[in-house]
Amino acid sequence: MRIVITASGPSPDADVHPNFGRCPAYVFVDTETLEVEAMENPGFTAASGAGIQGAQLVVQKGARAVITGNVGPNAFRVLEAAGVPVYHFAGGTVREALEAFREGRLPLAGGATTPAHTGAGLGRSETPTPATCDELARLREAVEMLQQQMREVMERLRRLEAK
Repeated sequence: MRIVITASGPSPDADVHPNFGRCPAYVFVDTETLEVEAMENPGFTAASGAGIQGAQLVVQKGARAVITGNVGPNAFRVLEAAGVPVYHFAGGTVREALEAFREGRLPLAGGATTPAHTGAGLGRSETPTPATCDELARLREAVEMLQQQMREVMERLRRLEAK
């Protein structure tokens, strides 16, 4: 099966990037042959629509699953419509995410994990203005959600290690 993992770079040793639409690279992996194809995310610096653009690319490239830190509602809807499930992976390398996926240890995202436009503005220099106050609020909300997800992951790890 061909899957895609959001990454900070084109290598299997790159860190998994926490943002689907704003990741620098998508690493496609065949889970049986372990053949890897990496490509730059064309939406990485897009002014808007990066998540949708990334989701369309992933579907066009034949991915049957996505592994990422977070995915917004617009990208999630595109992936869901194409029948591509999204799996959550918090922290680690592409190689580690692949291993966790193959072992069935990744939680399936039941929906978007961040609000719309959470990644907007990333990678570009901006001076905060009143127009970016909403973005700052969304980013703070995303941080809170990530912290909650981290607490849940740590609790799951604690329970699994106790077994």
